[in-house]
Amino acid sequence: MNKEKKSFFRILSATVVFFCVPTIFCNAQEDRKVNFSLQGDIVSSYVWRGMYESEASVQPSLGMTIGNFSLTAWGSTDVTGQGYKEADVTAAYTINGITASVVDYWWGGQSGIYNTYKNGNNHYFQLDNHQTDHILEAGLSYTLPIKKMPLSFSWYTMIWGSDKKTNAKGEVKNAYSSYGEVAYPFTVKDVSLNAAVGFSPFESPANYRNESFAVTNVSLKASKNIQITDKFSLPIFTQLIWNPNREDVHFVFGVTLK
Repeated sequence: MNKEKKSFFRILSATVVFFCVPTIFCNAQEDRKVNFSLQGDIVSSYVWRGMYESEASVQPSLGMTIGNFSLTAWGSTDVTGQGYKEADVTAAYTINGITASVVDYWWGGQSGIYNTYKNGNNHYFQLDNHQTDHILEAGLSYTLPIKKMPLSFSWYTMIWGSDKKTNAKGEVKNAYSSYGEVAYPFTVKDVSLNAAVGFSPFESPANYRNESFAVTNVSLKASKNIQITDKFSLPIFTQLIWNPNREDVHFVFGVTLK
């Protein structure tokens, strides 16, 4: 089977899975309520796990939940004309405080504008492991069942796609870039806060830009609802982010519309 046919069948399989999985869950769990959610964030800059991604951006999301299963589409587009574009899809299942997830990241950028980003293909349906702009990441997180100390622990590893490194023999291999994080949410008066520390445990030249263990994200996020009228409030947030590995700091402001 040639590459064109392989790519076609991969695209077809991915499309069937994407559209059929929600239907299967709906039919199998008719007694469970299906919920949809949509919202959009407007942020002064886009910073991901301590890594600067782009300038001011609009970040819409569309989610569906059925029982313990969720499927979420999320994107980010810069508003400065630089051409940054990201589109991610996440499937997750949560039970007893444990969440298992698989994310499809696509950081290809706007074709013809941002074509130097990643490997520059800008082809969403390019699914060859050595040419694609997609990255698949598997994740596992756990939140302690203690109301006064709801600590969460997370681990994510990129398992396929545009996450590569060159070994000592000059061979291009999967980097298996990983990220671990400990987070603690708490409230002070009417402000919701979340403190987090994240790290990359081993070499990740493309995504976290570290050669060995490195702390990439120390952050504090504060969220609050600003009452506009008796029936409408505007959620806003600020986030102070340090990246010790890059010796960098970011201060992000955002507004959520939903």
